[in-house]
Amino acid sequence: MTISVLTPLKDTMHVISSALLMPTVAVLLLLLAFTVIELGGLLVETLMERRRARVRVPELVDAFQGKEAVQIMDEIENSRLFRRQKAALGELIKHRHLPATSLQALARRLLAGEELHYAGITNRTDLVARLGPMFGLMATLIPLGPGMIALGQGDTRTLADSLLTAFDATVTGLAAAGIAFAISRLRKRWYEDYLSSLEALLESLLEVFARGRGTEKQETRNA
Repeated sequence: MTISVLTPLKDTMHVISSALLMPTVAVLLLLLAFTVIELGGLLVETLMERRRARVRVPELVDAFQGKEAVQIMDEIENSRLFRRQKAALGELIKHRHLPATSLQALARRLLAGEELHYAGITNRTDLVARLGPMFGLMATLIPLGPGMIALGQGDTRTLADSLLTAFDATVTGLAAAGIAFAISRLRKRWYEDYLSSLEALLESLLEVFARGRGTEKQETRNA
């Protein structure tokens, strides 16, 4: 009785499992293709930006001191800062006449915007690093069912095909996850350094602007 009830349930699970093989393999291939694209993007980023990044933040902070906004902007434009760093600093300089509290809030918003931007980039490869092994395991287990049946029937050809599919799925999932994990780790190290430098430069600009306002007030009182 129990067997007769379980049989349609098992058949249903078998149909669902078999139907999931093709989409699972398709997702695995998409994850691998996405990882290759991200690897290409990493190489481009390395050659086009990171290789030129030789900015000494303390020297740049020193260069800001006692200068007007136009001169500071020239220092930033002539530096080897990344394009996004220059844009964020330029935005703060553009709004330098805001009250001190608002200017500090703007600086925090600019820094938070950069953090979100780079978190979005690393989240993509983090997702592949997590999904790759999951889909790899699914595409490994699904063909093993027909393989076991073929083994019982002595059908070595079907068994070999099932084992080959399972092996390929494992390798594909682990390869995508491993490469994506390495890309994420490298980029996170880069971006942490980038954000740390940007935070130091933003704080330096706030200090320079605050000092400039103090000087202006002093000159007004003396006049």
